[in-house]
Amino acid sequence: MLKGFFHVPKAVNEPVKSYAPNSPDKKAVLEAYKAMWNSKIDVPLYIGSEEIKTGNTRNMTAPHDHQHVVGTYHLAEKSHIEKAIANALESKEQWANLAWEQRAAIFLKAAELIAGPYRARINAATMIAQSKNIFQAEIDASCELIDFLRYNVEFMTQIYNDQPKSDSSVWNRLEYRPLEGFVYAITPFNFTAIAANLPASAAMMGNVVVWKPSDSQVFSAKIIIDVFKEAGLPDGVINVVFGDAQMISETVFASRDFAGVHFTGSTQVFKDIWKTIGNNIHHYKTYPRIVGETGGKDFIVAHPSANVKQVVTGIVRGAFEFQGQKCSAASRAYIPQSLWSAVKEQLTKDVQSLKMGSPEDFGNFITAVIHEGSFDKLASYIDQAKKDADAEIILGGNYDKSKGYFIEPTVIVTTNPKYTTMETELFGPVITIYVYEDAKWAETLQLVDGTSEYALTGAIFSQDRYAIAEATEALKNAAGNFYINDKPTGAVVGMQPFGGARASGTNDKAGSALNLLRWASPRTIKETFVTPEDYRYPFLGE
Repeated sequence: MLKGFFHVPKAVNEPVKSYAPNSPDKKAVLEAYKAMWNSKIDVPLYIGSEEIKTGNTRNMTAPHDHQHVVGTYHLAEKSHIEKAIANALESKEQWANLAWEQRAAIFLKAAELIAGPYRARINAATMIAQSKNIFQAEIDASCELIDFLRYNVEFMTQIYNDQPKSDSSVWNRLEYRPLEGFVYAITPFNFTAIAANLPASAAMMGNVVVWKPSDSQVFSAKIIIDVFKEAGLPDGVINVVFGDAQMISETVFASRDFAGVHFTGSTQVFKDIWKTIGNNIHHYKTYPRIVGETGGKDFIVAHPSANVKQVVTGIVRGAFEFQGQKCSAASRAYIPQSLWSAVKEQLTKDVQSLKMGSPEDFGNFITAVIHEGSFDKLASYIDQAKKDADAEIILGGNYDKSKGYFIEPTVIVTTNPKYTTMETELFGPVITIYVYEDAKWAETLQLVDGTSEYALTGAIFSQDRYAIAEATEALKNAAGNFYINDKPTGAVVGMQPFGGARASGTNDKAGSALNLLRWASPRTIKETFVTPEDYRYPFLGE
């Protein structure tokens, strides 16, 4: 598994297209959107070489128009999950023994297919399935996914090239084997790129995978499957199943060959997964790898020296892009008293200028939240804030699910730094602001660090380098991705490896070699050239 004489193309980040008015890119994605809107696709299970239609189906609808059915997908029974595991294991030896450059070629081809002929389709599918505006779909389903595929190949070659020291008498080698068994990938609704990367990163390292996408992302997951198939991914390497999450997970975790889980989703589900694996630990052939990225209660902290417009832009983009449904979205902010009047004025202007509606209208910044459960949760917290004496909604606060699951961008101001929406992950377009006294900067940093169980992302805004240094140190455990004078979202593969600690996950940094290493099991090989033939050492004497 050494690089040998092969040289892979140097990874470069995919440029973001502008989709300007009258551009060919805008025309192409709108044409794809309209075609897919009326497509009524039927998505089977993908197990080995089979496409299985169970007849037990569920409708797929768009969050911004929940009465419009864009297709159906088939639900698995336990026997299908067992079959998926069996097919993965049957494919394991041949896939693991395939030369690394052959695996690399598949995923490099997949990247180019997305960059070219599939770009409009995967963006349009993400706009429909997840109600992303075109910019959010472009930076996710196209750019980030392309970057994951390209950079992971580069990271893989770096890993394989990392070899121990040898000398003239001994040759030491590290062989990076796939895990002994199969990997279970559980992916979320909010990023098409994550949905593809979690199974693909494990597969790239020679593992076989059972992949369960989110029910709310199956429509765009189908495009990922199509891309992988066209790129030449062999049958059985990634097996795709849909259905009851508890049943699927219980069946997977009951297998002695379960070797690892690659997860992005809720904190509680991840904790339950960890507990189940722990309870089953005596049953497995090997200690399973547990890799997960979960929730966040991400912060913005403004120092009195901060630039007001920069702070407000960070809040609006950080809190309201993709309706706040990013694990990294800003959902609590700390503003100094001296800046609050100016911040409030600018924030009011910006938020009131935001348009909301279907992603098909490129003038809309805000679209719908993912489903009714999310809508109802957000509405309940907004309603409670309207009643509480220590909270005031200064912007937004309205919602409507008659056609789509629309929540207005909402700004809550609280006098209680431990108010419920300062601590609870809402996963929607709601941010809560606490105004602190300028003289309590250091105390506020401690407050930020101690308020949340999460530690995913956070941002500070300051023009004072001493304050920046102080915050960087004080908040070193509060965020796995820490931003200075920028919003806490938008990590770029190859530039800002992504992941957090505390209740936010295992911090295995997607978009870096650190994550790929979790899907390899190194074997050290020592070869001695002239082997000793006498057990006696010099200290023993004659």
